[in-house]
Amino acid sequence: MKYKRILLKLSGESLMGDQAFGIDNNRLATYAKQIKEIREAGVEVAIVIGGGNIFRGVQAEEGGMDRTHGDYMGMLATMINSMALQASLEAHGVQTRLQSAIDMKEIAEPFVRRRAVRHLEKGRVVIFGAGTGNPYFTTDTAASLRAIEIDAEVILKGTRVDGIYTSDPEKDPNAIKYDNISFDDVYGNGLKVMDMTAFTLCKENDLPIIVFDMDTPGNLRKVVEGLQVGTIVRN
Repeated sequence: MKYKRILLKLSGESLMGDQAFGIDNNRLATYAKQIKEIREAGVEVAIVIGGGNIFRGVQAEEGGMDRTHGDYMGMLATMINSMALQASLEAHGVQTRLQSAIDMKEIAEPFVRRRAVRHLEKGRVVIFGAGTGNPYFTTDTAASLRAIEIDAEVILKGTRVDGIYTSDPEKDPNAIKYDNISFDDVYGNGLKVMDMTAFTLCKENDLPIIVFDMDTPGNLRKVVEGLQVGTIVRN
């Protein structure tokens, strides 16, 4: 395997499958099987998952709700997804630990960097829930922050598209896919990979990002093996 320790970033929307809302159990099981496969191959796996399939802080603000209040609701949504993924992984025989940035001792450990690293070293999958624990920060930023804290070698951003394109491939049939692109070129071309805070954290800490299609079974293993799947962003 090319990578020994990775952080996998999943969007909450990816868990919906073909549904309009909530969690698709079949999609959850597909993800769990792929994660189990790379864990059994010796890769240390940490995961951050969004909450957009349940609730988004931005949507609350649009409805007149205080942004801070809405963001905390979004953090709780990430915990629901994290617990669902934990349950699915454990049903597939994968030892998993859930750590929360907000104190929820009945359902998750508090985030403690040293403890998280120890779990990874022991072969457990670690899921980081509740974002950074602070409003105004996205789960992309949480993923970048946690990846840096645990010394992950790469962030794998699993999406429904197979990489980064010159424009939105779902809208522009002439969009061209990048195999490799620098952080500076992503900035310069105005491409959307992560929010700016998350992206800058990765650039300044020389942490590469690979954007790939997680919905195609087998892609996750190909990425950690170093095969050309998706788009890699690096300095």
